[in-house]
Amino acid sequence: MNPPSTSLRNGATDVVSVSWLNRAAREALEGSFPLMWIAGEVSTLTRAASGHLYFTLKDDQAQVRCTMWRNRAQSLSFRLEHGMRVEVRALVTLFEPRGDYQLSVENVRQAGVGNLYEAFLRLKARLEAEGLFDPAHKRPLPRFPRGIAVVTSPQAAAWRDVTAALARRAPQVPVCLYPTPVQGDTAPAQIAAAIQRAGARAALDGNDVLLVVRGGGSLEDLAAFNDERVARAIRACPLPVVVGVGHETDFSIADFSADLRAATPTAAAELASAAYMELREGLEQLAARLRRSMERRIDAAAQRLDRAAARLTHPRQRLERSQLRLTILDQGLRASMARHLASRQARVAGLGLRLKAQRPDPAQKRAHLDALGQRLQRATHGLLARHQARLDALQQHLAHLDPRAVLARGYSITRHADGRIVRSAAGLTQGTRVRIEMSDGSVGATVNED
Repeated sequence: MNPPSTSLRNGATDVVSVSWLNRAAREALEGSFPLMWIAGEVSTLTRAASGHLYFTLKDDQAQVRCTMWRNRAQSLSFRLEHGMRVEVRALVTLFEPRGDYQLSVENVRQAGVGNLYEAFLRLKARLEAEGLFDPAHKRPLPRFPRGIAVVTSPQAAAWRDVTAALARRAPQVPVCLYPTPVQGDTAPAQIAAAIQRAGARAALDGNDVLLVVRGGGSLEDLAAFNDERVARAIRACPLPVVVGVGHETDFSIADFSADLRAATPTAAAELASAAYMELREGLEQLAARLRRSMERRIDAAAQRLDRAAARLTHPRQRLERSQLRLTILDQGLRASMARHLASRQARVAGLGLRLKAQRPDPAQKRAHLDALGQRLQRATHGLLARHQARLDALQQHLAHLDPRAVLARGYSITRHADGRIVRSAAGLTQGTRVRIEMSDGSVGATVNED
């Protein structure tokens, strides 16, 4: 053993403290033993309120105390229980305050998990290289499956979870169970046979999709679903396959070979019935919209009814109001007619007085008419006499202006051949034809001298 780094080169008579001794022992242990895997059985397990785990790891001949701090314990993929066979990855150390020799645990796995996990990785790599997990080979799930086949154990909680989820989400879809053990040495062959049987009877049983489900567990518990026979049976199945094995963090070879992986058995049932649930939710939304629309229409109709009821009165009241209104109108009509009649009577009386005042006297009018006739006759004679005198004066004046009267006194009018009056002798030449007009006639003449 290497000496501790804190050791002092003391002689046999040197005295050291307990804390020095424990620290030297811790450093000696941690420096002498590397981080290693240690197998044993869990005993006296204690979960502290702080989240730390304290337990004893033992075998048939010895035991050692172990401490797993909270940040390490929270990363465990399973729940550590008393009596569980495990392998711990730990550092040998010593708890100085009490001088307790112990293991500081960094990781825990169930016994045999290391070999199982290595076999899981080798099989996964080989099947993936073959193209068994190729996404191009994945088949879509039917939107509305007519029937759902389930491969699982009838005693498993997964079967109850699947049936409960389908009864809640798609109760009209028949569910057909193909029972098989899901754990044990014979489980892989029986699971593969159940998958083959479900595929062969798909048309007869009316199934459109297959669920392969199992509840959670350790890697050893899920070993049946990490079998090559199961993976190849899933890929060869004529039905689209949904695998829901274990919990959300659990992955198996069956998950990679399936057409669709579900985190849990319940999630597998939900994926198979998703379209029915969407349709139901859509119908529920439409029903809610229809209900709200009908409620609004009923409320509107109720409001209209209330308003109509407020306006609606008893027929007796309507008759009484109509009778009252008729009485008021009759009184108004009578008063209006009386006023109109009185007004007309007063007008007739006034017109009678005016007519009486304007009535003519025939004798008086006849005398007046005779006087007017005489005045008209005298005026007519006087007017005719004046017009006759004026006409005579105009005739006399016209007689003075008559050219024939001038010609009668010895004058004549000389005209050119074309009828123009000759007004000057300068306009005449020898040989010109002229016409001389006198009071009793006209003669033609020719000019002999200029």
